[in-house]
Amino acid sequence: MHQPDFGVLFADMSVEDGGQVPAGELLQPKVEAEIAFVLGADLAEGPLDDARIRQAVAHAVPALEIVDSRIAGWDISFGDTVADNGSSALYVLGAPARPLSEFEPVEAGMVLERHGERVSRGDGAACLGDPLRALGWIARTAREFGDPLRAGQVVLSGALGPMVPAVAGDVCTATIGGLGSVSVRFPASRDEGVSA
Repeated sequence: MHQPDFGVLFADMSVEDGGQVPAGELLQPKVEAEIAFVLGADLAEGPLDDARIRQAVAHAVPALEIVDSRIAGWDISFGDTVADNGSSALYVLGAPARPLSEFEPVEAGMVLERHGERVSRGDGAACLGDPLRALGWIARTAREFGDPLRAGQVVLSGALGPMVPAVAGDVCTATIGGLGSVSVRFPASRDEGVSA
């Protein structure tokens, strides 16, 4: 993509940390590690400069975004991602929650593992140069569209490294330095993990 885009996180897109994505629920899922910001203040009025954006964050948590596409082979354009809600399918929030007084997003290193093997790595600078810059971009964009960000909302700031395909049987865990870890499972069948 030659420019940022965004989608909307709905309640039914949330998966608990360590939870599972039912087999067959998604078409061609991929996983990316992100920093999620939980807002403690509205970003509706006044200047949305760097200081204001930082002050509006209540805390940050590690996150996984599970993206998906209806376009075969992920042969997508910018318009495709917009039409497909930013290619967003599900998301997972990890722990612990840290205020920005204890955590600097741009300095965070990230490792994404699948079955304990590193499959992606990156850092905060990979996200528009700084995840807080990405938050500022979405805050300004949302306000321009007449739906500003509000206190209590969760914002996934963007990938810290390359996304990786997920297939049945995978367990993906992201660790973000200074923040924590988050994981999700893709069971091999609909019956995996179910007991009578």
